[in-house]
Amino acid sequence: MTGACRRRGDTGQAFPVYIAAVGGLLFLAFVYFVVGQAAATRNGAQTAADAAALAAADDAREQLRRGWIEVILDPEAWDAILRGEAYDPSSGCQQAASFAAKNDAALFGDGCDPLSDPPAFRVTVESQETVGLPGAKAQHAIASATALIEPQCFFTPPEKPEPEETEPDPDPTEPGEEPEPEPEPEPVPITGLTCGEKDWTIDPDDPVLPSAAELFTVRLAGDDE
Repeated sequence: MTGACRRRGDTGQAFPVYIAAVGGLLFLAFVYFVVGQAAATRNGAQTAADAAALAAADDAREQLRRGWIEVILDPEAWDAILRGEAYDPSSGCQQAASFAAKNDAALFGDGCDPLSDPPAFRVTVESQETVGLPGAKAQHAIASATALIEPQCFFTPPEKPEPEETEPDPDPTEPGEEPEPEPEPEPVPITGLTCGEKDWTIDPDDPVLPSAAELFTVRLAGDDE
């Protein structure tokens, strides 16, 4: 009888310990869940920032190529374009806002900041989801990313040939007679453009041009460094 009472007493003493252990495990599981959810939210915000920055830089790259095509037969107008300077940053920032929204985030603070040296976009976003323990003040995850626009081409104007000496016209025009207009020179292929390790020759009659990706590399700062 005494042994049975002792067993019941041991069982009664162990039950609160068991409840405390289970409660502790449940609390730890809850903490791990909250921490994991917060990490996922922060990772999502960083993904949104990366996508937004790349979208802005890619829009600028497409603008640069379109602007280059417009002046393709005037190499003297290429300089600012090939350096990655001649584009409208507001268009790129609109793309950044659009891609942030697609990833459940929005531009935050300065939001979209175009940089010039080197050409780049720095984007900061805020997640739509919140992080934090229940009952605590809800906080949104904030992340930033910078996308670089790296020129891959340079243009070296060919040396201009010395002007040829011309003989005087042996048959000058009579007084009152208009001279015949000189024929316009035929357009010649444009040489001197190098993209990466490839030299390009642009035929004015049928130009084959580098793609936007051959003109500029777009990447996140920190990649391949």
